[in-house]
Amino acid sequence: MRELLTKKQLLTNMAVASVVLLCAMLACSLIGSQQISVLNVLKGPGVTAGANPDYEIFVRIRVPRVCLAVIVGAALACAGAVFQGMLRNPLADPYILGVSSGAGLGAMIAIVLGIGAGFLGLSSQSVLAFCGAMGSVWLVWLVGRFAGMGQITPLLLAGVVVNAFLSAIIMFITAVARSQDVLASVLWLMGNMTEQSAIVLWLGATLIAAGIILLVRLTPQMNAISFGEEEAIALGVNTRRVRFLTFVVSAFITAVAVSLSGLIGFVGLIVPHAVRLVFGPDHRQLLPMSCVVGAVFLLIADTIARVIVAPAQLPVGVVTAIAGGPFFLFLLCRYTRKVSLLNK
Repeated sequence: MRELLTKKQLLTNMAVASVVLLCAMLACSLIGSQQISVLNVLKGPGVTAGANPDYEIFVRIRVPRVCLAVIVGAALACAGAVFQGMLRNPLADPYILGVSSGAGLGAMIAIVLGIGAGFLGLSSQSVLAFCGAMGSVWLVWLVGRFAGMGQITPLLLAGVVVNAFLSAIIMFITAVARSQDVLASVLWLMGNMTEQSAIVLWLGATLIAAGIILLVRLTPQMNAISFGEEEAIALGVNTRRVRFLTFVVSAFITAVAVSLSGLIGFVGLIVPHAVRLVFGPDHRQLLPMSCVVGAVFLLIADTIARVIVAPAQLPVGVVTAIAGGPFFLFLLCRYTRKVSLLNK
């Protein structure tokens, strides 16, 4: 009966969170530098092309951007929750295995070399960013496994070293590249909700949703591992297999998200902490709630980036960093005070 009530509570929380997400998506779709009328949007496209500009702005510009923010925010927050739980490190984020530096290097190579060809509607920057992200993750996992036979500490150290090495290559390319290429690279590295085609959004959403579903199915094993390695093994959990699957899937959905939007910080770091403080550490609830809260957080941040300096637009990564920094310090102080009170 207790387990049934727990599942009922999980479903209730997710239902409420989903309603909040849908309301936020609708509200953010109506907000922008150009005011639009809901009544005009409901009238449809009109008889001739461009007859109803409000409808065109809503359907062709704002809705795809809102969907992209939701997809990316959910992926980054989910990956952050997984890495923090599996590595048992509160400072872990989706980029801890070298995803950021690998993706950044791939995107810079595409920009500097002027590669124009893409794949399935994706730009060359997105394709090479994805390849670079997955390549760096593979390198980190290979080095960490060779150095420590799958232990956590060698894996983290390998991630730090690979990140530093690839970041050095990025700085070298920045120093020798043309100024316009450097500007384009920096804007990509800051993170932007650039316009994507419908097929790209569907492909990205499908891949990320599949990864999140797989991670949610592994949450009972993740709960066992969070109590300790020995306890999980005693419960019959293959810890090495679970860690491998969670790391690979989390890195994959992060790479997909980065290839669509560039590097966006703090979403995967502060959102899981905020959800954990409110709803607890149970991964069965932590992962799906982190997805929803991460989607809402990035959606609001992108809306602010669109309107705060209109008609110009800020990179959304700037907004998440400005909002996320103080919020993370607040969470850190609150958590530290709570721990100190419990230890007295």
